[in-house]
Amino acid sequence: MTSQEIRQKFLDYFKSKDHLIVPSAPIVLKDDPTLMFSNSGMTQFKDFFLGYKTPTASRIADTQKCLRVSGKHNDLDDVGRDTYHHTMFEMLGNWSFGDYFKKEAIAFAWELLTEVYGIPKENLYVTIFEGDASENLERDQDAYNFWKSHISEDRIINGNKKDNFWEMGESGPCGPCSEIHIDLRTTEEKAAVPGITLVNQDHPQVVEVWNLVFMEFNRKADKSLEKLPAQHVDTGMGFERLCMALQGKSSNYDTDVFTPLISKVEELSRKKYTGILEDEKDIAIRVVVDHIRAVSFAIADGQLPSNGGAGYVIRRILRRAISYAYRFLGIQEPFLYKLVAVLQEQMGKFFPEIEKQGKLVSEVIKSEEESFLKTIENGLIRVEKLIQQTITDNSKVLPSEEVFELYDTYGFPDDLTRIIAEEKGLTIDEAGFKAEMEKQKQRSKSDSAQKVYDWVVLEEKPENFVGYDQIESETYITRYRKVENKDGEFYQVVLSSSPFYPEGGGQVGDKGVLENASESFEVLETKKENGLIISLINGLPKDAGAVFYAKVNASDRKNSQANHSVTHLLHEALREVLGTHVEQKGSYVGPDYLRFDFSHFNKMTEEELALIEEKVNKKIKESIALQEFRSIPIQEALDKGAMALFGEKYGDHVRMIQFGSSKELCGGTHVKNTREIGHFKITSEGSAAAGIRRIEAISGDKSEEYFNNLEKQMIELSQLLKSKDVVRSIEKLIEENASLKAEVDALKKEKAKGEISEWKNAYEQKGNKQLLVKKTSLDAGSVKDIVFQLKREIPTSVTIILSDADGKPMITVGVSDDLAADYQAGAIVKDLAKEIQGGGGGNPGFATAGGKNLDGLENAYQKALTV
Repeated sequence: MTSQEIRQKFLDYFKSKDHLIVPSAPIVLKDDPTLMFSNSGMTQFKDFFLGYKTPTASRIADTQKCLRVSGKHNDLDDVGRDTYHHTMFEMLGNWSFGDYFKKEAIAFAWELLTEVYGIPKENLYVTIFEGDASENLERDQDAYNFWKSHISEDRIINGNKKDNFWEMGESGPCGPCSEIHIDLRTTEEKAAVPGITLVNQDHPQVVEVWNLVFMEFNRKADKSLEKLPAQHVDTGMGFERLCMALQGKSSNYDTDVFTPLISKVEELSRKKYTGILEDEKDIAIRVVVDHIRAVSFAIADGQLPSNGGAGYVIRRILRRAISYAYRFLGIQEPFLYKLVAVLQEQMGKFFPEIEKQGKLVSEVIKSEEESFLKTIENGLIRVEKLIQQTITDNSKVLPSEEVFELYDTYGFPDDLTRIIAEEKGLTIDEAGFKAEMEKQKQRSKSDSAQKVYDWVVLEEKPENFVGYDQIESETYITRYRKVENKDGEFYQVVLSSSPFYPEGGGQVGDKGVLENASESFEVLETKKENGLIISLINGLPKDAGAVFYAKVNASDRKNSQANHSVTHLLHEALREVLGTHVEQKGSYVGPDYLRFDFSHFNKMTEEELALIEEKVNKKIKESIALQEFRSIPIQEALDKGAMALFGEKYGDHVRMIQFGSSKELCGGTHVKNTREIGHFKITSEGSAAAGIRRIEAISGDKSEEYFNNLEKQMIELSQLLKSKDVVRSIEKLIEENASLKAEVDALKKEKAKGEISEWKNAYEQKGNKQLLVKKTSLDAGSVKDIVFQLKREIPTSVTIILSDADGKPMITVGVSDDLAADYQAGAIVKDLAKEIQGGGGGNPGFATAGGKNLDGLENAYQKALTV
């Protein structure tokens, strides 16, 4: 049975049991402050469990892309070193929202595994929650009784809280669970050691294949448990492990989920995969084929590699794959991007995003590979210098600070530094390196540390967002909670009627005030969490239940919505000018400016940018009225021609925004008529990533300010130049400047000739070398030319020039080639630079250093005389 058939049988089975089959949610989470990525199948249904939203069906089944690389659920370091851990994996799941519970969930699982898939019953074991006295939780006797009708009692195992009480995170929905384990060992192995003794013992052939979670509780921030409004079922079956079991393999990597990718890596690396756990080559291949899946689907869902947040996690996974391939497969050129086509072939039917976004994914990965391979090359040079310095210092241990700097600042893998050091008979200061890593973690924690208390619920009432129609509203607080961070103590509040737009869809959240006759609080930000619009205020009202007046900052809202509306017009214009391959890949919409990222593979020309501006401003001048469809079936919106973005999760009903021929699914705030935008001006265009261009622009008040400032500058220039023809006056200045520069250059050359003639006769014999130490006010370029000439003409020479040109200290050192074995220009300049509070470098024959302390040149001069 192929992996595609296994996946389809699962979906078909639950469809026959009246489950609605839904597509996988994006792997990247954009509106959940507690998670970066979907780390389980239930993530997209969290609001249903908490009672914040009503599901479209009481029974649902799907296959969900998941990623576990950070936080509590982090499998990254295990990937490649065993047969079954992965960064990205598929979770097959069936869900009941207040419908069936334990009895039916157990019966479904047993029937599917043993009758549909045909797994021998004697190979299966199940676990149930044994209870936990510290939480006042009793043994799950119901699950035990239901299992007894399917499997012998000696195959039902009690499991502790760690294994059999499932929690999504530090807080949130949770409950007891029942795991199904499968014994994949040979008959002889089973006879020698009973499988029941190997359950949950990390045995590679006795593995958990399905987890049935019975959602009954919500874990609060104070760690207490409260009953959920209704009982739910949340199951998750590891697709890769199921394929291993059904295809009779002993490793996930031996199934057809991975073998096509492995075959491609074998072809590209000319290395044969043998499946040996301890073989570094095989570990590297497993890392590569696992990581390419995670990175490709994250990019397809809209998350580009970057230096922060979720983007940093994706970049880290990708660089880990590149590093393993570089070190153990001998691949020192971009190759990972070539695996994307294999993924498209394997998974495009079930996950159309990888099919549609394949070209973009390939381009981004290739660009990241090229960049990181350059980092490795530059890092190798730095490591070699560090090793030489360590040997010069008669040490056998590379200092931890420098090794950490290579890793943290330059992105060079620490394990690669370790390998190179060992080849030279050196080690790194492991304890010191770990200490530096810990310091960094603590810095990161302190920067982002935030303590969030539990909600104090004043009234269980659905909130009402009125911000599309008004920016002021009478309201009261329905719930609040305290938040503590490095900036102090704040309160998050949910309002009965809120005009504040929550951050989302690229648009910043509204700010404003919450006030009544006796109190006033600043609304610092507004976000959405678990379906609730949450505003952050700088204090707690004396009477939290009092009536308040909520007021949005009118100026900011006006400019933000003008910028948001113009992004829709911009998107349409880009597709008209550049082609329909253009798709939005990210945006920022604030009151000061807008940023729009889109798929396109070439730098835009000035003519294209001008045409884009012309088209957008034409639409603005046409005074096109907003057509808003607040709640329209998604298919109807798509049939009308609305643009839907990859990586976004849409409900059955959506909001559609239309300005003439521009139609998009969007939840943001917008102008009522395009004339309110005023004017659109592109301020910059550049690359955001491979295959992604970025436009920054302004509109509304900021556009008006821009042109007013330009006019003011033109008036000031005209006055300075004493001419109304500013362009011609500046052309004349440029011509005069060029002429004067030529004269200055000629004078410098004459002065340099004089210096060379004088300096040639000033060398003094010091030991085995001729030494020249001179002070000068010549510029750096002239000094460099002179030093190179003296290096060539004066044998066995060391030349040290100290310059104070433009009031900045500079030291230049040249060593003739015949002294290369005895003197290093880089080492000399590094030592002298200490006197001017500076640093620099170069090669053994030539090096320079700049500094901050001009007065230190005298000390450097005296020190240079002793070289």
